[in-house]
Formats: sequence, structure tokens, C-alpha cells
Amino acid sequence: MVQILSEDQFKQQVVSLYTDVIGEKIGGKVLSFSDEWFAEASNLIKPKPPIRDATKFVYSGAWYDGWETRRHNTEEADWVIIQFGVSGAKLIGTEIDTAFFNGNHAPEITVEATNLKEGESLDSATWDLIISKQECGPSQKHFFKNDSITDKAYTHARLKQYPDGGIARFRLYGEVIPQFDGITTQSIIDLASVQYGGVAVKVSDQHFGSADNLVLPGRGHDMSDGWETKRSRTPGHTDWVIIKLGAKTKINEVVIDTAHFRGNFPQKISLHGLTTQELIPNESDPNWISLIEPSKTGPDKEHSFKEFVNQGEFTHVKLTLIPDGGVKRIRVLGTLA
Repeated sequence: MVQILSEDQFKQQVVSLYTDVIGEKIGGKVLSFSDEWFAEASNLIKPKPPIRDATKFVYSGAWYDGWETRRHNTEEADWVIIQFGVSGAKLIGTEIDTAFFNGNHAPEITVEATNLKEGESLDSATWDLIISKQECGPSQKHFFKNDSITDKAYTHARLKQYPDGGIARFRLYGEVIPQFDGITTQSIIDLASVQYGGVAVKVSDQHFGSADNLVLPGRGHDMSDGWETKRSRTPGHTDWVIIKLGAKTKINEVVIDTAHFRGNFPQKISLHGLTTQELIPNESDPNWISLIEPSKTGPDKEHSFKEFVNQGEFTHVKLTLIPDGGVKRIRVLGTLA
């Protein structure tokens, strides 16, 4: 059964626990579509919110920061197929944003998914219904969540709109199922990476940049794809983020990357580890173990830490900024516990 949630409910129940597995920023790709007469389907998975830009108008009322198909008003649905940016994921919910589409928005949508192995063609795909047909309104965000996560993992999604129209953004959330084939107990991998199931589950502040950027692949392209907090003015202030690792990890090295943060990097950072069954632990839990004592950082640089105050196996890490600032990526390199 599909639940219709408020934005706050969706953030608490979905965004804080799961990953947008189709997002362009983690490598999601639009593979095919039925039509993109007025606006490209690739806009659906762009990381930034849609904006209103008069230069993108080609006729009165046309909006181009989204996916918009021509009118046909038949029983046929328009569709777009997107390949996940991760090896596979079980699915839980979706955000459909019709921002600025008013009178030309998609009246209804469904979301389907399939699991394709390497070498298999979309022509042979069998599609499972993930989100049943739901009504959409003009120029607003819609949040749909299933009662439970899917039993199966998937690799591709198909968004349908009935019968035609425009959608600005499409987010599809799920639990990343890492591909551990070939990984041994001696293999050193980044268990904070979204590719291995890392998720930023709790954060003190993300005024300028989202904490989920910390676990993305690569070093990014500018300050907008890192985590940056607002400037604090209170003595003793710190900001922090909790990362749930993809599996319990024996840590060998931690890398804190301040790429592109040249005048707003944190003065110092510290790191703690925790082993718990909780998905979102309390930041004040007394069981957090110090791993890296407060250490100075510098601008636009990868900072490597290989010596730790304490050793152990951990399911979560907490990165603290002293007092605030921006970090591009965190890498938690280690072996599967």
C-alpha cells in the first residue's frame, strides 16, 4: 500500500535512511524515453532543485527545467527508463516534483522497476510495479512511500506519466545492495561510499550543501557538491554528521577531503566510531569511541589519517567540524568485519 506523506514525514522516514539511487550525482543515467518534445528527460535526475529561468521559455507557458512531452491525450502513457547509479537497490519511496508545471503537469504517475544482469537487454526486461498509480497536482512536490521496502533488488526504474505532460524532478529512494563479489576479508574498500551502502543518516546543519554529498564517488566539481554548514557565532560550537557504513568495518584509513573549500574549510575535525543495531544512533550516545582527536585541516586537500586513538569494528562514524565549515568527501577505508 502506498502512503502519501508530507515533506517532513518523507525526510524523516525515507531521506534520512535511504539513498536516491537514480540521482545523476551518484551516476544515474536516462537510457530511453517515449518523448521529450519540450524538455529533456535527463533534467529529471539533476541534483539541484528546478529553477525558473525566463531564458528557457520558447513560448508562453513552456517550462524547460524538467521533462515535458507533447500532448496526445490518449490512453497511452509517456515513460522514461533510468539506470541506477549503484549496483542494485531495494526500493521504498519516491518524490515527484511538478514545480512550474501548471496546466501541463503530469496528472498521474506510476513507478516500475526491473533487475537486469550485465549483458541483458531492456527489451527482455520484466517490470514490477513499485508505486501504484498516484494523482499529481500542478507545481508541487509529491511524496509517496510504500508500507515496506521491496523484497527484491533492482537496477533500473521506469517512470510513467498518464497520459502526457511535465515533471520537473524524480527521486527514487532505496537501500543500496552492494556488490561484494570478489571482495575478501583482506580487501580494503571504502565502506562510507554510497556504492557500498554508506548513508548520511543524521546531521546538525546543511545550510549550503547536503551531507549526502560526503559519500559520493569522485572529488566533485565545486563547493555545491560537498557538505557545508552555516557560519557559527557561538563559542564552543561544533557541527557534525553521522554516517552509517555499508557494513561493519575494521578501519585502516580515513580520508577527509576539503576539495574546493579554500576559505571555508573547517579549522579542525574529529572522528568517532560506534557499533550499534540502531540505524540512526543518537549523536550524544556515550558509547561513541574517539578515533581521531581534534586535528587541523587545510584548504582544498585530502587529509589522510592512518593512526587512531582506539581500534575496533564499527557500523557508524561521526565526523565533527570544529567549529563549522565545508567538507567535500569522507572515505572510510577498511576491511569487512
